[in-house]
Amino acid sequence: MLTDSLLRKFVEWTEEDAPQGDETSRVLIDEDIHARATIVAKAPGILAAADEVGRVLTALGLEIVQRKPNGSELKKGDVVMTFEGQASEILLLERTVLDVLSHCSGVASATRRLVDKAKKHNPKVRVAATRKTIPGMRFLDKEAVRVGGGDTHRLSLSHTPLIKDNHLKIGKNIEEAIARVRARSSFVNKVEVEVSNSREALRAAKAGADIIMLDNFSPEETRVVLELLRRKGLREGLQIEVSGNIDEENIGRYAILDVDAISSGKITHSPSIVDMSLEIVKSWKAST
Repeated sequence: MLTDSLLRKFVEWTEEDAPQGDETSRVLIDEDIHARATIVAKAPGILAAADEVGRVLTALGLEIVQRKPNGSELKKGDVVMTFEGQASEILLLERTVLDVLSHCSGVASATRRLVDKAKKHNPKVRVAATRKTIPGMRFLDKEAVRVGGGDTHRLSLSHTPLIKDNHLKIGKNIEEAIARVRARSSFVNKVEVEVSNSREALRAAKAGADIIMLDNFSPEETRVVLELLRRKGLREGLQIEVSGNIDEENIGRYAILDVDAISSGKITHSPSIVDMSLEIVKSWKAST
């Protein structure tokens, strides 16, 4: 994402937090007071969004003194970032900056945990995100997944075609849908189909789907589908994705199977944040 686009988002989020400005700082802090602030990790995790936040702060006229890069492994007490500038500006941005860093680092950390658990059983399997992201946070959430070692999957509806159950309920059957999407899509696009049972999986494979998503299949049901596809000579060259209620407790039961990708909405829609705080460590009156 371009810095100016991200900058607009930060301005919008900050205005939401202070629609008429920061009343407390307006009363207590003169405009000529500058300060140095540090952001400190209050819990361990994988750092994400620090590169992006750093660019935004620089664009807003603050000076970055020190910053850990995205992907850094944080311990409790680590200094994530140090920056300087107008004190009232720092306090105005405090909550927005902390919320973004804490949330995105939570996404990266949740992704890393799932990736580590999955690859213990299957080094080749990919752990992917979904589109279950907070509106306005799609780019940052997906980038946090990448930082955590995961696959970003589709960035939006404008990317790789994915034929879902509601498309089929409204429009064509599986065979017609695959044929129509393939005829109208670029040759660089793969065609993915979401299925809800083994019969649909077999139909999609026979119709030439590149990727089949097994939606809300148990590990046992997944194994049955994989064996069926192998018996029919349809497994080779076909990518199998499993999705639905997959978390740290059960991901290993899917990874041990012959699947290519495991997608989880939990890593973006409900991660535990990596808590952080902002501390003013120095202040001074700027020379005129």
